[in-house]
Formats: sequence, structure tokens, C-alpha cells
Amino acid sequence: MKAAKLLPFFILCLMSLASTAQLSKTVQASLKRSEDTLKTLANKMIHEREASQRFTADSIFIRTLVRTLKTPNSFYYPFDSLKTVSRIYSPDSNFRIITWQFMRDEAYFRQRGAIQMKTADGSLKLFPLIDMSDFTENPVDSVRSNFNWVGAIYYNMVMKTFNNKKYYTLFGYDDNNFRSTRKWLEVLTFNEQGQPQFGGRYFNYPADDIKAPQPAFRFLLEYKKDAAARISYDPEMDLIIFDHLVSDSKDPTKKYTLVPDGDQEGFKWKDGQWVYIEKVFKTKLQDGQFPMEAPIKDATGKSNEAKLQEMSEKTMKKAEEQKKNDKNRAPAKPTNEKPQGEY
Repeated sequence: MKAAKLLPFFILCLMSLASTAQLSKTVQASLKRSEDTLKTLANKMIHEREASQRFTADSIFIRTLVRTLKTPNSFYYPFDSLKTVSRIYSPDSNFRIITWQFMRDEAYFRQRGAIQMKTADGSLKLFPLIDMSDFTENPVDSVRSNFNWVGAIYYNMVMKTFNNKKYYTLFGYDDNNFRSTRKWLEVLTFNEQGQPQFGGRYFNYPADDIKAPQPAFRFLLEYKKDAAARISYDPEMDLIIFDHLVSDSKDPTKKYTLVPDGDQEGFKWKDGQWVYIEKVFKTKLQDGQFPMEAPIKDATGKSNEAKLQEMSEKTMKKAEEQKKNDKNRAPAKPTNEKPQGEY
């Protein structure tokens, strides 16, 4: 368990060493100056009072980011000071995803982003992520490209393999609107041409009043604003764990009424698919046993991806403590459905 917890730290150390080896002091200084500019723009995207000012800062941020990433070997520069911008590397270090959020008002949130690939010569290979959520009534309905992406701020990534192909499962957060919040599980793959593809028949679960009906090409958990529902990955159990939701008004069709009830459901990777587990723990967690997440916001009430990741890690730690203290608790077995895939 300790080794699993230390692994991300060692990866970061190795990446830091790679950064030092790949970037000269002159290039690092140049990237640092650009990072300072990006940090100022990122703050304006959140703190400016008028939507038009936030939009302008967002537009300039995008242009400045692309120009900065054109610096040779910029892939190795971490941009650590951009606290309101998510930057996650794939576990195999082949690419990183940069995502952030634009808010017009409390009813309109849209995500921005890009995938930066690692290249042998250090040149820029970038896939812009275009959020097309406005143009679909059913965002779980299809495989999508980077040009009709279902937007999210990604806070974690898990890599699995099947038949010698890599599958990257992304954990995403979306403020959605003033009534509900969304969390996503999205499987990213790359086709034979090296183009990113989002989604597929990777989530095997029985549909109900809460979950989207099958076929579902990504997994959605939508719930009452600031209800603090969790989706996280437990590396020791090798499971995705998420909160079971119920309606506080006894109408599960209204997603903005859904709240966690203390049970946890899950997914386990099997034969190229995430297979549903109805009850991860046999004993239901009571109020106070599981840490309630603080709202994933910064001091101004805006989304805070770093806080989201911190809460996800605390969730996993608390779950490990619960497993040790409760001898009656054990992972449930997958359903009897015959899935196409596993983890």
C-alpha cells in the first residue's frame, strides 16, 4: 500500500529530472516568464467581474498558451503555478491533458482544453478540445473526437490495457449549472492515425432511474449542487468507487435532487470494459464515517480542481482505514452479466 502511495511521488520526481535534462536554463527562464503571464490571465478568467472581461482573458489565455507550448520541449515544463488550470500526465508519460473552465454566469459553464503529445524532437503536437455540450441533448450517446468533446476539468487518469491496446480512463468535473454538478468517467483512446477518441462501450452497468440508459459511451453522475458526490479510484482495491445517489424529493428523474446516501458502487476493469459492482462494501457507511467533501470551490466560489483531487485522495485514505477497522466489510462481486471487458 505504501509503495502504491509513493508511486505518484516517484513519477513526479522522474518527470522533474526529465524536465531539467530537456530544458536549458535559458528556455526554462523564458517559459517561466510566459507562465507568469498565463497565471495573471488565469486569475482574470475567474476574478473579473464582467463576463465579457472573463471571456477576453480566456481568449488571450488560449493564444498565449499555444504560443508558449510551441517552445521546444515545453512538454516537460509543469506550469505548477497555474493552480486553477488542471494539468495531468498520462501514467505512461506519452501525453498530458490541460483543462480549465469558463463561466459566463451561474447557469453557463464551459470547459476548455488541449492534449499535448510527447514528441521525439520536442516539437509541439497539440489537439485542441472543443466543448460541444451545448449541441447535444444526450452527451453519453456516442464516441467523440476532440472537436465535439464533452467538456470536463480532468482531475485523475487511470491507464489500463487490453489486447495490447492502452485505455486511459479520465475522471472529470463539470460545474454544469446553478442546480446540478456533473462528474464524468471518460475512456480516451488513440486510433491508428494517432487521433484521440473519447468514449466507447466501456461501461457495463444496468441502467436505472439514476444512471443513463444503455448504450452509454461514457459514465455520468449528475447530482444536486454542492452535494459532494464522489468518483475516485482506489489503487489498492483496483476499483473505481462512486457514491450511490438517491433523490431527496423522491423524484430521481430530477438530477438536481440527487444526493449520496452512504452506499458506494463501483467498476472493475475486465476484458476491456469497466464492469459494474452494485455494492463495494457490504456494510453501509453511516453519517460521519466518511469524510464529507468541502465544496470544490476556491475562495470566490469558483471550481478548484486541485481541491477536488485532494478530496479524492482523502476519500481513498479513509476507505482504506474503514476496511482495516471493519472485518465484515469486503468487496462485493461483480454482477452476473457477461461483460465484454475488465480491470
